[in-house]
Amino acid sequence: MNEKKKRWLTACGAPSLLAASIAALSSPTFAEDALLEEVITIGTRVEGRSATDSSAPIDIVTGEEFVNQGDGDLSNLLRNVVPSYNVNAKPISDAASIVRPANLRGLPPDSTLVLVNGKRRHRAAVISFLGSGVSDGAQGPDISAIPAIALKQVEVLRDGAAAQYGSDAIAGVINFQLKDAAEGGTVEAKYATTAEGDGDQSTIAANFGLPLTDSGFVNVSLEYREQDSTSRSVQRDDAAQLIADGNTYVANPAQIWGQPEVNDDTKFFVNSAIELNDTAELYAFGNYASRETDGGFYFRNPETRPGVYALDDEPLIGDLDASNGIYDCIGMTHEEAQSSDECFSYTEMFPGGFTPRFGGELEDYSAVFGVRGEFANGIGYDVSASTGHNEVDFVIYNTVNATLGPDSPTRFSPGGYIQEENNFNIDLTKSIELAGMPLFMATGFEWREEEFEVKQGDTASWQVGDLAEQGFLIGSNGFSGFGPEVVGTFDRDNIALYTDLELEVVEALRLGAALRWEDFSDFGDTSNFKLSAHYTINDVIALRSTLSTGFRAPTPGQSNITNVTTAYTNGALANRGTIPATNPIAVLKGGKQLQPEESQSFTFGTIIAAGDWDITLDYFLIDVTDRITQSANQELTDEERDQLVQDGISGADSLEYFRFYTNDFDTQTQGIDLVATYPLGDATDFNLAFNWTETEVTDFSTDTMDEMRIRQLEDGLPEVRGNASVTHSGDSWRGLVRLNYYGSYWEAHLDDYSLPIDAGDEWTVDIEAAYDFNDSMTLIAGAENVFNNYPDKNPWSGVAGAEYPETAPMGFNGALYYVRAQYEF
Repeated sequence: MNEKKKRWLTACGAPSLLAASIAALSSPTFAEDALLEEVITIGTRVEGRSATDSSAPIDIVTGEEFVNQGDGDLSNLLRNVVPSYNVNAKPISDAASIVRPANLRGLPPDSTLVLVNGKRRHRAAVISFLGSGVSDGAQGPDISAIPAIALKQVEVLRDGAAAQYGSDAIAGVINFQLKDAAEGGTVEAKYATTAEGDGDQSTIAANFGLPLTDSGFVNVSLEYREQDSTSRSVQRDDAAQLIADGNTYVANPAQIWGQPEVNDDTKFFVNSAIELNDTAELYAFGNYASRETDGGFYFRNPETRPGVYALDDEPLIGDLDASNGIYDCIGMTHEEAQSSDECFSYTEMFPGGFTPRFGGELEDYSAVFGVRGEFANGIGYDVSASTGHNEVDFVIYNTVNATLGPDSPTRFSPGGYIQEENNFNIDLTKSIELAGMPLFMATGFEWREEEFEVKQGDTASWQVGDLAEQGFLIGSNGFSGFGPEVVGTFDRDNIALYTDLELEVVEALRLGAALRWEDFSDFGDTSNFKLSAHYTINDVIALRSTLSTGFRAPTPGQSNITNVTTAYTNGALANRGTIPATNPIAVLKGGKQLQPEESQSFTFGTIIAAGDWDITLDYFLIDVTDRITQSANQELTDEERDQLVQDGISGADSLEYFRFYTNDFDTQTQGIDLVATYPLGDATDFNLAFNWTETEVTDFSTDTMDEMRIRQLEDGLPEVRGNASVTHSGDSWRGLVRLNYYGSYWEAHLDDYSLPIDAGDEWTVDIEAAYDFNDSMTLIAGAENVFNNYPDKNPWSGVAGAEYPETAPMGFNGALYYVRAQYEF
């Protein structure tokens, strides 16, 4: 019997296992018309829990807090209100500029599980090959596909939850709750621009609810957005020297550092439910999103760029007539080659050098269907199925496949990635009394299939041209196309069983336990647990704590991806590859089959209600062993390089370094979260949120990790972040002032350890004011970073033209001013 059949027989036997686990279970939670803001739907399967009543720390962000900001990207909006969430601009980061990696509690984006309406959200197809250290090689979800106007509230569970929700929930869980109104709606238009007058953003969004018969609803959200690029660049030293030497073709600046241009950013979400009878409800929700991104790459110097303009510090001149021998043009200058019909120099096409432009077209869609209700015996059920699809087709232009000589096109479609996921879930709940104590029980089964596909690029993007044997680089320069030897579809499936218990021992003490078993088709099974407690000392103070184990499974993409990109290494541009850990070349350097990361998490916190103060203070500790990341750069020998060429890896002939995925290091992350609220008056509120997070690499292999990677993991994000805000509401107006703090951080500029940046801490101020003309029409104006503060200047700006550190946690665009008109009906 093959392994897949064995796994399906196990799945078919799941109902009997579930039945044995649910002697009694609680009824499901139905969507309510007026869900209180403090009520949570994650971290517990008990209906009606509040954030302060939870055993684990949970942030609740209302939909209004997202909408009442200037930026249009949901990742930025979440960063502004949740200090433990970090995301920065990705001006030159390959595909990471299309789907930006974000970090919760100092861990990579694929260590945070994302849910929508409590259901697992599929991950993006993009793998962050250039992730500023912390996110290198990560493959997380794309929350930018979610329109802010669709959100009723967002819950951020700051606790390990793999025993409750499965893989990826090491850092925590973010649950996006969609609006569920059956009537009314909002239409809004927003325009924003920076103090520099660039980076314009235009957004039109709408949300409306409709009744679905007399016992259901359909709630629809739409958003269309355009974003112009910005430039925070200075002229590179080498480009300035070219101009000084008389090259009038060099652009100023030769290379642009700034936010990418985003076009046709379209988002659609629908949420619906209908009662089938008094005890059952049918629900469905899903989305469609698409956008085009266009960003910059590194400048190719017309005198020194290897494989295009130079070879071994000499001019690289191609002999176009191989029948006469390929060395007839050696010793020529670029100028002499331009006057010869037989010899060729790329100065004929790009006399001032060139800077490739890179981007992609993204498409994202998902659908979830389910039925939930309660049997006559009080057992609640929720049975659901879902599918998710994320696809990116890359484009690179203003570049060449150098081996094609004068026949090379300057625009290429290098291929793309597709991520597809399918889920099936059965969740059962019931409540009983155990010796007079309320016992809440839940159990469930999950089947999940995940598939990653590499799509072939156009022929010119990976073709080996006639000039290859003369030292010219193969493939579209900057991002080589995916040839037929490296494309393919890679998949895996897994099944899981879980049980979750909460017991009210006495009125003041609640204990919880969760256990989850999962079995994966590619590396076997894993079991994880979680214990939790909540103890109310008196009306003023309560204590809470959790202890759990967790895991994160390597994605099929991480296990099988092959990629060649151009990055700075040791102060110069070099082609760097990523190859599967099981490739024989990687195995020689220590590569082996990837295994899941394993984690242990501990939290301890207090909840204080002293007078009008509401305060939560939580400590967390996360130990992660066998962390998955890209290795440090590995140098290639000529023999290894030739072998990769034979394996069909486009651009491998020019590779100087390569990386592979590895489980080769351990970390310890600890921190403190403080959240406090206080009413300053009947219509004025004060809110404070503070986060301190520290990561230490506790064990690593010197064969696959180096000092730069360790420093990036430990110091690449600010240890301290926080914000304090005051909001006031009058009869017809409201106002907001928010003070933001970003702690110091360290950057290896251009991923180069010889270019360190020790950047200091920064403060910014956000303001917003709104005026209601009537019950329907509101005009809002505001500014993020109103005083136009910038991070510390980059001391190495002359190397590649970046005026500010590219990883600045506050961004580097300066102030963003915006106006917004809103109409409610």
